[in-house]
Amino acid sequence: MEKSWLNTARDVYTAKERELIGVGHTAHARSFFRRHPAYSPSPLRPLPVLAGTAGVASIQLKDESRRMGLGSFKALGGMYAVARLVRAEAEERHGPRPTEEQLRAVAARTPFVCASAGNHGVSMTAGVREFGGTPIVFLSEDVPERFAHRLRSLGAEVRRSGSDYEQSMAAALEAAERHGWRLISDSSWDGYTAVPLDVIRGYTVLFDEVDDTPTHVFVQAGVGGLAAAAAGYVRDRWGERPRIVVVEPQAAPCLLVSAREGRMARVEGGRTVLGRLDCREPSLLAWRLLSRLADAFVTVTDEEAETAARLLAAENVRVSACGAAGAAGLLSLQPATRTALGLGPDSRVLAVGTEGAL
Repeated sequence: MEKSWLNTARDVYTAKERELIGVGHTAHARSFFRRHPAYSPSPLRPLPVLAGTAGVASIQLKDESRRMGLGSFKALGGMYAVARLVRAEAEERHGPRPTEEQLRAVAARTPFVCASAGNHGVSMTAGVREFGGTPIVFLSEDVPERFAHRLRSLGAEVRRSGSDYEQSMAAALEAAERHGWRLISDSSWDGYTAVPLDVIRGYTVLFDEVDDTPTHVFVQAGVGGLAAAAAGYVRDRWGERPRIVVVEPQAAPCLLVSAREGRMARVEGGRTVLGRLDCREPSLLAWRLLSRLADAFVTVTDEEAETAARLLAAENVRVSACGAAGAAGLLSLQPATRTALGLGPDSRVLAVGTEGAL
């Protein structure tokens, strides 16, 4: 398996992508969060020692470890998608400007369900409980029990199903279809795009909180939602010049393989400790955006991600190995890939620390 793949299908950002992801959608999402009592912009951590190691002018890490008290960037996606869905249903039933009582009545009508490797379920649960609704979260057997405990403490019903994320996703989808529950997925496929698109639009808020223009953006990917948010937002706000690099686990490189094959592909892979990134097939929406807008796809080993997490901790930034995967992608680049991406002593890198240390 290649360590990296330069995107030969890279193309310019167009109005078609802007319809999906762009600063206009971000403004709506950020307006929603500004009204939320738990919202504040996450900090941008300078990493001078790591920048010296990587041979670049600067590295700024968006530290999502305390986002809205939920511990990861996922807080911006599931919560926003739930609110958008509840409001849309309430407006359909009651007309514009539904009351709080009407919103809560709509939310209580039937449960919300998702599959999760941990963080998306936390975000969906928090969003659903704010409306007084019922959240049900499917976890595979390999998701740590600490996530199940956290979900229950927030008010979710937790169901274990399958040995990996794909199997828990299949169980959540089957339950939603059988019972008429509302599925809140952060992945998308033919016939199911509206909710995951709102999830991605929620994620763009974290990039909107950045003031300075980066030359390079390193962002980790599971199914690709966060990376797609970065690609759409960065291109609309900062244009074609910033290089967008998507980082995946070596054991689950579904986006890299898709880029190499020129079509959305499923991978089998192996086991990885990067559990929140361990996804075998891309989100359809994410693939459509990244196949045109990302500059490169790279993979990192578990050891490289864990080493990056230790280096970040030495600069007082405490994230998990998953949270450090973007930085690991930068540190592990081969010389030829660095040259192709124009990485050098004048580069200003933006990375995302997606979750706190476990």
